Amino acid sequence: MSIAKRVQQWATFARQWHIYDCTWQNPFDSAKIISRHLKGMQKPIYHPMNDCGDHVVVINTKEIALPGDEWVKRVYFHHTGYPGGASWTLAWQLHEKDPTMVMYKAVYNSMKGNLQRRHTMQRLHLFADDKVPEEILANVSKQIRTPRQVPQRLDMIDKETLENFPSIMDYPKDYILR
Repeated sequence: MSIAKRVQQWATFARQWHIYDCTWQNPFDSAKIISRHLKGMQKPIYHPMNDCGDHVVVINTKEIALPGDEWVKRVYFHHTGYPGGASWTLAWQLHEKDPTMVMYKAVYNSMKGNLQRRHTMQRLHLFADDKVPEEILANVSKQIRTPRQVPQRLDMIDKETLENFPSIMDYPKDYILR
C-alpha cells in the first residue's frame, strides 16, 4: 500500500474534531447537522452498526435563537420515577439555568433512540460561550458551516460605514425623530 493511500485510509477512519458556532442559530436545525457528524454519516464508511462518528465542539450555546415564541411555548418534561415526580420546564427557564441544556436536548432528540445514542453523545462538547479549553481547541481540525448567516449588529458597525450608507429619505435638519 502506498503512503498516499495509507494516509487517505487513516483520515477516513480517524475521529476528527469539528467546531460549530451556535450564534443566532435555530437549535433544532443545528441539531440535525451536529448529529450527522456525531454519527459519522458524512464519511464514506458509514454504516448504522459502525461507530465511526467524530467529536463536535459547540460554542456560544447561550446565543441560540428559537423561532417565534418558542421560548415561552416549548416545554421540557422530566420525571424522577417517583409518584408525583413529574416536572415541566419552559425553554427560557431551562436556558437560564443551564445555557447548554437546550442544545443538548435538541441534539439528543434528533438522534434515533438506540443503545449507541448515549455513547455517541459523549463526543459532543458544549460551551456556553467561546471560551474553550486549549487542549480541546488544539484537536479541532474542521468547522461545520452554519445553516443561517449571522446578521451584523448595528452597534458593531463603525461610524464611517453608517454615515456612508445610502439613506432612503433625507429628513429636514429641524425634524425630530420620535
